[in-house]
Amino acid sequence: MIRKAETRDIKDILLLLEQVHKIHADARPDIFRNGSTKYNEKDIIEILNDSSKPIFVYQINENVVGYIFCIIKRIKNNSNYNDLDYLFIDDICVKEEYRGQNIGSKLYNYIKEFAKENNLKSIRLNVWNFNENAFKFYQKNGMKILEYIMEETL
Repeated sequence: MIRKAETRDIKDILLLLEQVHKIHADARPDIFRNGSTKYNEKDIIEILNDSSKPIFVYQINENVVGYIFCIIKRIKNNSNYNDLDYLFIDDICVKEEYRGQNIGSKLYNYIKEFAKENNLKSIRLNVWNFNENAFKFYQKNGMKILEYIMEETL
């Protein structure tokens, strides 16, 4: 079952945030702090109260086993870009022991319908180059590369 996240889900969401952050911290300890998370409890409460930042969770029985954080972004009256409303995937995670069961794809398809229902024209996200599994997942679900961010470490 997929539904909007509620405050009762915060504990489970924090555990999933730890799993995602560990992948990043293990791959790039020069960027990501070990033992941290992208958001804390206070941050999640603020996000849950912001209608432009919906979080959806995948629930099995009483357990949240996946989430997808979204941000509705609107480009208006920009001198460089045409007006554009799109959905940005800020974060997505499926609990480690539930991966490979299409839960991530179900969450992605759910927000794709959400975006269409809200007249958003596209879905965008950032994915780190080291995260090959995520990159393959997004490609499998129909996403294409929009731009590259380059780096030279010194």
